[in-house]
Amino acid sequence: EEYQLDYLTSILKIPYVALISGIVMGGGVGISVHGPFRVATETTLFAMPETAIGLFPDVGGSYFLPRLKGHLGLFLALTGHRLKGADVYHAGIATHYVHSSSLPQIEEALTDLPAPVSNEAVDKVLKSFQVGNIPEFGLKERMFAINMVFSGESVDAILTTLEKEGSPWSLDMRKTLLSMSPTSLKLTFEQLRRGASMSLKECLIMEARMGNRIMQEHDFYEGVRATLIDKDKSPKWKPPHLSMVSDEQIDKYFLEEFPDLDLDHLD
Repeated sequence: EEYQLDYLTSILKIPYVALISGIVMGGGVGISVHGPFRVATETTLFAMPETAIGLFPDVGGSYFLPRLKGHLGLFLALTGHRLKGADVYHAGIATHYVHSSSLPQIEEALTDLPAPVSNEAVDKVLKSFQVGNIPEFGLKERMFAINMVFSGESVDAILTTLEKEGSPWSLDMRKTLLSMSPTSLKLTFEQLRRGASMSLKECLIMEARMGNRIMQEHDFYEGVRATLIDKDKSPKWKPPHLSMVSDEQIDKYFLEEFPDLDLDHLD
């Protein structure tokens, strides 16, 4: 039902506006990023931290992450890096950037629009509240390195480049990646590679397959335990090393083992 709702937001015939204020992860991402209007504020905090809990960036992450500028999407997906405030706008996740104090006025202005409401009318309202001087992209100086490193042909290649680069940032990113579930890293890499040439509907169906499979495995439960239950931050991944995760193991996550997610009835 969650994936069906995510898909529905992308095909609605009426304007759909997501006011992304505060923390947006997981399900909050799914019901906001696929609509035509996505409004961020200085309070917005966006992240896809799933590789840290043995999962993968779902809710359509296969679709929207590969379509961000350069290799930013893969960087966000693998590292779980958090974007704050205007960075959510600069990354292309939000379409508009306003001050949080304007949200009540925006809601009022939108509800006052005469029916039928067009996308153009909604866009005009949102732009009228846009912040004049939007802060610069916090990753602006990192984008060259991000694009260079995360253009690697595999997770192993990315880790090798980070080690060779040797800067404090590179070594910190390498340490971050090595703390994640090895299976999740390789699965996420392949997920985004495939999703780059798929429709949103196809991506959500693929993710449903992946989710059914991952619920049968060890890492998701271990990641949740270490992060959310015991909070010891010391997950014991199985297998524990990237070298022990084969391509054949990853391919199994994309097999149709259960009836596929039905989205056709929503079109």
